[in-house]
Amino acid sequence: MSLPVSAEAGVGFIPEQSLFARSVLEAELGYSFADSELLTTALSHRSWCAEYGGFSNERLEFLGDAVLGLLVADFVYQRCPDHPEGDLAKIRSAVVNAQALAEVALSVSLGDALLLGRGEESTGGKTKESVLSDAMEAVLGAVYIDGGYQAAAEVVDRVFSKTIERAISIPGNQDYKTRLQELTVQQFGSSPSYRTTATGPEHQKRFDALVEIEGVLYGPASGTSKKRSEQAAARMAWQDLKRSDEVGLGGRI
Repeated sequence: MSLPVSAEAGVGFIPEQSLFARSVLEAELGYSFADSELLTTALSHRSWCAEYGGFSNERLEFLGDAVLGLLVADFVYQRCPDHPEGDLAKIRSAVVNAQALAEVALSVSLGDALLLGRGEESTGGKTKESVLSDAMEAVLGAVYIDGGYQAAAEVVDRVFSKTIERAISIPGNQDYKTRLQELTVQQFGSSPSYRTTATGPEHQKRFDALVEIEGVLYGPASGTSKKRSEQAAARMAWQDLKRSDEVGLGGRI
């Protein structure tokens, strides 16, 4: 059963279960939106907008990525006065990446509140890493617009604190490009190389990356930026190489 959104929101239809899930999400975030339309936009995947109209969360995702990066950088700069710049960058990368963002999104039940088109939902969109990570950034962007820097900082402190602390304890833990570089130099005495292609219109580009190691290709892996797709491909290769010292397993093509 679906219920129409109020005329004030004006974005078509929202399923009843998603309306309930929004209140759960706000409770988990520890933040209540003054402008409910902002939250609606943050939760609207482009597949939903293609079917029901309204604006997708992609612009808010862009903003939220920058907001999260700044807040995490600010936090670790204050929290880790003795860490060199390189370690601070690794810590930030370990928090501001698709895998970490998706894990946080799941922890606050964001997937249940997502607005997805029928096709995207039928293929498990509510649990897809790329969909969840993008939406998590969009929600942070919406919090920033709705409540300002301090509100966004409080949300990040509430829901990202465990992720940040874990990253501080193991700098570079989620930076798979660096980890893969170190592993391939150790095993083969050479560095991996990346091939990235972009598809889609300028405002909705998707990137696919392959990583080549000693003539073997791993991937493809997708992301909303070149950096994310390459990190995802590096993770596939690193995990495969760690499982075996021999070429021929895992995500190779």
